[in-house]
Amino acid sequence: MMVLPLVVRIERASPPERADALEAAAMAVLDLLADPGEWAQELEIWQSTGRIRKGVRRARGAEWRRALALPGRTIEHRTAEVRVFPPVPLDDCPKDLAKLQVGGTELVDTDEPGPARPPVLWENPALEMSAGKAMAQAGHAAQLAWWASSPEERAAWRDQGLTVSVRAAADFDALAGSGLPVVRDAGFTEIAPGSCTFVADMPWLRVRSR
Repeated sequence: MMVLPLVVRIERASPPERADALEAAAMAVLDLLADPGEWAQELEIWQSTGRIRKGVRRARGAEWRRALALPGRTIEHRTAEVRVFPPVPLDDCPKDLAKLQVGGTELVDTDEPGPARPPVLWENPALEMSAGKAMAQAGHAAQLAWWASSPEERAAWRDQGLTVSVRAAADFDALAGSGLPVVRDAGFTEIAPGSCTFVADMPWLRVRSR
């Protein structure tokens, strides 16, 4: 099994806002999908399995600097910095990434996030997920939306900077039944298998799902 590693920078004195971190994770995944570059083969193998597993770790200080030294891409989004790396076998993660902590990503929004600007990834507020878990799920939602989009829709999304908004849904069940892409978790960590975590609400997919 392969996993797509993501690392979020969480400094003690200046942790990112939760919504910013989730949006940055989704945008980091999209950036790699839109332009795999030298990692095209790794991306193809990872996606061909149908199991788009992602692992989110946290870093600060020297840990973050070591993560920056590894091949990958960093997305800076408002208060958040997230670095995405090419997929690796689950049991063969680079040493400097494997040493990073998975826990400790209990981020919060100190201010109410502003109005959602489409496209939107809607989070299921009924589930209790750490920010790290939710970052991986937001990445899944962005990836499902990317897969469901046509080449023309993807090109238009790239022209917009591959931006997304992440917000808690007021009526998640209705969204989940609307025909839009839904993330159903495999249940490896934190929540029960089959839990619906996110819905990807892309304007072009909403038109198509009617």
